[in-house]
Amino acid sequence: QVQLVESGGGLVQTGGSLRLSCVVSESTSRLNWMGWYRQAPGKQRELVASITRAGRISYGDSVKGRFTISRDNAMNTVSLEMNSLQPEDTAVYYCNVGSNFPPRDYWGQGTQVTVSS
Repeated sequence: QVQLVESGGGLVQTGGSLRLSCVVSESTSRLNWMGWYRQAPGKQRELVASITRAGRISYGDSVKGRFTISRDNAMNTVSLEMNSLQPEDTAVYYCNVGSNFPPRDYWGQGTQVTVSS
């Protein structure tokens, strides 16, 4: 069973920055995707950012230009640099990784990000 360990969440003021990291318990070189989702109270979980094994990146519309995702296969890590944070970014952020063959999909336990106004 693959384990994901997230870190870096916390409380920050509007306009501040945070960096989330997710360490995967196995080699990430064969994972087709690595990414971050978030879920705010009363809302559906939504994509924040994802990066494929080939390096193709996707961002949710609300974070484009402010957040940057990166993956380091040597460290088995996916990171999310979050800048210009706004109160609407407050949510639990989840790391998600997986592959197509064999089909696998793993989630972290979540890390809380709170942006105060």
